[in-house]
Amino acid sequence: MNKLKEENHEVDLCVVGGGMSGICAALSAARHGAKVILMHDRPVWGGNASSECRVHICGADRHNILKDLRETGTLEEIRLDNLYRNPNRNFSVWDTLLYEKILSEKNIIPLLNCSCLDAKMNGNVIDSVKGWQLTTQIFHTVHADIFADCSGDGILAPLTGAECRIGREARDEYGESIAPEKADKKTMGMTCLFQSREYDSPQIFEPPYWALTYESCDELPQGAQGHKWWKMGYWWVELGGEHDSIHDTELMRDELLKIVHGLWDHIKNRCPLCSKKARNWAIEWIQFLPAKRESRRFMGAHVLTQNDIESEGKFEDIVAYGGWTMDDHHPAGFNAVKLNAPPTIFHKSPSPYGIPYGCLYSRNIENLMFAGRNASCTHAAMSSTRVMGTCSVMGQALGTAAALAIKKNINPPQVASHIDLLQQTLLKDDAYLPWVPQSFSPLTVNAQLRASVNDPEPVRDGTNRPVEEDTHRWPCGSGDWIEYDFDQPTMIRELSLIMDSGLDKDVALSRLYEGEQLTAPPEVIPKGFHIDGLISGEWHRLKKVENNCQRLYRARVQKKLTKIRFTLDSTWGADRSCLYAFYVE
Repeated sequence: MNKLKEENHEVDLCVVGGGMSGICAALSAARHGAKVILMHDRPVWGGNASSECRVHICGADRHNILKDLRETGTLEEIRLDNLYRNPNRNFSVWDTLLYEKILSEKNIIPLLNCSCLDAKMNGNVIDSVKGWQLTTQIFHTVHADIFADCSGDGILAPLTGAECRIGREARDEYGESIAPEKADKKTMGMTCLFQSREYDSPQIFEPPYWALTYESCDELPQGAQGHKWWKMGYWWVELGGEHDSIHDTELMRDELLKIVHGLWDHIKNRCPLCSKKARNWAIEWIQFLPAKRESRRFMGAHVLTQNDIESEGKFEDIVAYGGWTMDDHHPAGFNAVKLNAPPTIFHKSPSPYGIPYGCLYSRNIENLMFAGRNASCTHAAMSSTRVMGTCSVMGQALGTAAALAIKKNINPPQVASHIDLLQQTLLKDDAYLPWVPQSFSPLTVNAQLRASVNDPEPVRDGTNRPVEEDTHRWPCGSGDWIEYDFDQPTMIRELSLIMDSGLDKDVALSRLYEGEQLTAPPEVIPKGFHIDGLISGEWHRLKKVENNCQRLYRARVQKKLTKIRFTLDSTWGADRSCLYAFYVE
């Protein structure tokens, strides 16, 4: 008799969920030496950012409205590669790029199409999880030291008994002014988008019999003004907040598809403002996997609140940051129009604000971590932290912390006593932690620093981006150089550069704001540069880079040098560029 196949895996870290937070967690942990399994229940990586959902990655810069606040680190690396590899902003190419990122890390075992369905516990410690891989009909059992839930819906909560909650806290529980008077189970809903394109001739649309009908613009949440731009659908086609946002997902998908087709019928056939302009337009893609905003949230050592955000989150254990407004969607979603209520309220919040390490590990399961929209936040705070730019930097912090725990043979809560090491590791990987400066080695701090032009000292001031009026950079043009002089031959193991990647530009992959988005690497990025070392009185070429598109550059040196020098050769089109950091170890 045939039996279903089973495979067992022994790893350091098991990440459940391959959206942007899970990708960044897995990559950062693997790059710091941890053996990782990344288990994802879809055929492509990226979650809401993938070709299945096509939601743009928002963050602290609020669609580039707030300059120089874009998330750096792992997410920046991925976005810059996408600008280089995907000038036409094709979501299938984006899928491929994410696939390649995971595939290229030798410490990651990828499990696509694999849904986590069981967990085995040893007291308050997770021993293993089991996933069912639909395409291969194989059960995968994963034993790990640490487990991370980046699944969005928090599947490991019901499987492990981890403390969690769903819905809105009462106003007086955390003293949050934007919370309702009484606690409830209501959440923000989920959305189905669509994508349309213009043709050279009229395009007929006959709605399916099950589509809803909207004769008047007043039946729509944004009225007549809200649906004039129809290229990428509408975020307010949203339902689920008044239902069970997990168990009613299939029902909500069916209802959302009725709305999407009815809305397109309105635009094409019924709207007096749009139908003539839309006559040559046709649907080319409809989202069948709803993009969720909210479901379970784990309870961690710290629960981030509205008040934490409004006071800028200046925690001692800050490991990530956000800056999106507290964008609290009405639970009724699309149907809020019937209540004369706005579909969302953008409550003010500062940008940036800090997110502490205590939000990323469980208060009652010893080896459980989490990042993304299921991190430890109140409903009010989560209405800001849920956006994928913020989820990504939480994921990088999680992965880095997990690798640190593995190296030191400790559990996630114990990493809190090594917070300075965690923060400095994140900064070295070009994450940004507001109010936490990067520390440099004595080699960098004590060496003489010279440059052909301008004051070079900002490259070792510890802040690697502009902050308000302080640029924290060494400006340079083609042929300009900067060097460290060690006075005597000194073993240099490694060199690092943090370069200008145009943090004031819009690098998002989105069908919105298309006129403002870059379709190539930012012009200011150094494209060509070389590194020279002075050995026994003679300059030697150590590295020559001719097609760089990244902000962070790190290279092994392993030579005794008296001096080491960076020289800019070219950019991607700008007359000037800059360095934010230049250091050696």
